[in-house]
Amino acid sequence: MTDALSNLLAERDWLLADGATGTTLFNMGLSAGEAPELWNESQPERIRALHRGAVDAGSDIFLTNSFGANAARLKLHGAADRARALSRRAAELGREVADGAGRPVVVAGSVGPTGEILAPIGPLAHALAVEIFEETATGLKEGGADVLWLETISAPEEFRAAAEAFANVAMPWCGTMSFDTAGRTMMGVTSADLGRLVETLPNPPRAFGANCGTGASDLLRSVLGFAASGTERPIIAKGNAGIPRYEARQIRYDGTPALMADYAVMARDAGARIIGGCCGTTPEHLRAMRAALESRPAGPRPTLERIAGTLGAFSSERDGLGEDGPARLRRGGRRRG
Repeated sequence: MTDALSNLLAERDWLLADGATGTTLFNMGLSAGEAPELWNESQPERIRALHRGAVDAGSDIFLTNSFGANAARLKLHGAADRARALSRRAAELGREVADGAGRPVVVAGSVGPTGEILAPIGPLAHALAVEIFEETATGLKEGGADVLWLETISAPEEFRAAAEAFANVAMPWCGTMSFDTAGRTMMGVTSADLGRLVETLPNPPRAFGANCGTGASDLLRSVLGFAASGTERPIIAKGNAGIPRYEARQIRYDGTPALMADYAVMARDAGARIIGGCCGTTPEHLRAMRAALESRPAGPRPTLERIAGTLGAFSSERDGLGEDGPARLRRGGRRRG
């Protein structure tokens, strides 16, 4: 492999990804209901600041501001015809920051779900989904992204459509699903299902894993499921900074930097090689995660009891893997922080 991500993975045992795009942009003044992707053109310096925050905190990889830069989602804002241009601009802004970092930093072109349900369950045809993903991927490639990064996917049909689109544009990619319903995605996919899926794709990802979900404990349970499958592909862990609470008309996450530092070390010890944060994760969290990963020696794979005792109880009594799954859930423990 000669792409930037594979090169870094060949040199390092772990890589630090970035934190929350949405949380940071809301803190910068993004309004509810406003498309973040439009800021690539109207507020480019704020997007540069978003990426600089991650790089300055020690991230080796950051995701572009293009999660919703596809025609299906942008049509809600009257901008369906701008998907390619907004994706290109997102990657260009990321490229500027990465090239000025003074060290190797991977620009990952964020590709989120279409927001529609694919056939045979829903109305979106496979061919049209491929076309939608390909348009976004083309813009990201033109703007200089090193790798494409599919995230927060729930359905295997959408994962397959994106993989086909990425093959069409000849770009390496990574992919994560969000396991937020008793160890399953919204469409019922388990960590074991995803592990099997990636091995059946004609164009498999460089790395795969989980992002977002219901909290750091649950996400690590999914990571344990990936690792138990025996996969040789790098595993991604990008968990939320604690649990969301609604305070003063804002969503706030209760995970402290110390808690996320513990999460990062346990993610590494559980088998993840690309470790970052999702909702609620700020540069302050990332700095603590980087410091912990650099200073704390590798340890044994964490047990479910240790995860729950350190990060907090799991959100459900089921992990989606059944009685014979590789990672049975144990409830309990207090979350620090």
